[in-house]
Amino acid sequence: MLGTHVQQKGSLVNDKYLRFDFSHFQKVTADQIAQIESLVNRKIRENIALEEARSIPIAEAQAAGAMMLFGEKYGENVRMITFDPDYSRELCGGCHVPATGKIGFLKITSEGGVAAGVRRIEALTADRAEDYLQEELGELQNIRGLFKNPKHTAKNIASLMEENKQLKKELEKLRAAQAGGLKDELVRKAEQLTGINFIASRLPLNDAKAIKTLAYQIEKELGDALIVFGAEVKGKPQLVVTISESLIAEKDLHAGKLVRELAKEIKGGGGGQAFFATAGGSDLSGIDAALAKAKTLVAS
Repeated sequence: MLGTHVQQKGSLVNDKYLRFDFSHFQKVTADQIAQIESLVNRKIRENIALEEARSIPIAEAQAAGAMMLFGEKYGENVRMITFDPDYSRELCGGCHVPATGKIGFLKITSEGGVAAGVRRIEALTADRAEDYLQEELGELQNIRGLFKNPKHTAKNIASLMEENKQLKKELEKLRAAQAGGLKDELVRKAEQLTGINFIASRLPLNDAKAIKTLAYQIEKELGDALIVFGAEVKGKPQLVVTISESLIAEKDLHAGKLVRELAKEIKGGGGGQAFFATAGGSDLSGIDAALAKAKTLVAS
């Protein structure tokens, strides 16, 4: 299916699953996996009987066209296993079913890379393959049950994902509008502390990106500013410190150092650059204390 360059690189067979490693230079596509499964299951249904030749000269096995793994060391006499001379003939010392029909059914469950130029497939057979399919079909039925029209599951999910995408865009617009309204209010409330436009405020925003954007916008508008924001983001306290470049050297200020000190109030930690830093913690009740502490530190 994949080409004559493919060689076995490792395998494992036990009572739970099987895996097979092989040389290949790219991902095996879903269509190729389906073709491989189709071929294997067709050969299983043919119920091909095992032919075993024990302790035959290796030259005889080679003449018969037996597959031999590159790098393997074989003795003068070998064991040759055949399932249809035109399909599978190889040297092997392992256990084998008496006929392919005993395998029942094969289902490949995963495919991925394990090393440079080496891929791995994992699969199930017989009862475990049947159980796997039943579980997958059960999950599909549960998903279909969530929709009014269960016949077009993929289309329904695609439509739902597109709707979710549009709702996220609308939510971002609402957050931006909310942040815009906050910006004007916060600018009006800015204080003058030792020559610094200072703002310390708890925000009703729960989006870290929106908080960062708001801090940058206010700093750009005010200039010579030190801004400290506190907010609850995903149920956790978060602090943001923004400092104008003009103040960093002039006032010996550093956002990263300041936010680490403030983070103690929310039982957390953080850091960042001289002009922007963030911190997270575990104590929401400490946000107001952190904001008050920021004012004290700046005023001193």
